[in-house]
Amino acid sequence: MPGQGTCFEGSNAEEKKQETIYHQVKEFLDKGETVAVATIVSTRGSTPREVGAQMVVTAWGEILGTIGGGCGEADVKREAIEVIRTRKPRLVQVDLLDDISSDSPAVCGGIMNIFVDPWWKERDEEPSERR
Repeated sequence: MPGQGTCFEGSNAEEKKQETIYHQVKEFLDKGETVAVATIVSTRGSTPREVGAQMVVTAWGEILGTIGGGCGEADVKREAIEVIRTRKPRLVQVDLLDDISSDSPAVCGGIMNIFVDPWWKERDEEPSERR
């Protein structure tokens, strides 16, 4: 039985590690690319995903992971591309409270707040301004 902290075991453990989103993000960063990590930080009402769900967006709009799909995710993707361009994080609110009579697939009945944070390799190498 695996102990605490055991994420991967067995003969294909290295293969599973390489399939993780973070491994893919590291590959983008190692190539010198900037990505944006979108994380649901709070929700109200009914939402497609819970707090902590993440989505990674590349500068050309490729998505890894999901925060729920649909129009809300498309809005966050657009904001993420702007975050990559400016390298300035932002908080995005996705409103899923459309009028029920609109027949919109975005009607879940809730609101998600998503923090979109740019990641780039040199960022880790810069000294902290808060020290």
